[in-house]
Amino acid sequence: MLDQDKVALISKVQNVIEQIRPYLQKDGGDVEFINLTDDNIVEVQLMGACGACPYSLMTLKGGIESAMIKAIPEIKAVEAVNL
Repeated sequence: MLDQDKVALISKVQNVIEQIRPYLQKDGGDVEFINLTDDNIVEVQLMGACGACPYSLMTLKGGIESAMIKAIPEIKAVEAVNL
């Protein structure tokens, strides 16, 4: 992927995260963009209540990933990373 294409895609990813963030913050959680891999996998870190919640995988896959792929079809998946 060309650098400018990747930069544009990262900008779109960050925009989607900004739209999702208020819903997570309402429940005491948050999400932070970490990386976009060369395979178009978005890496995020779940924080606050989302980091320790037993439903975090459901939030990640059913909420964040589904919204991300719906808004940006080029995205293959969203994965949580621990830093």
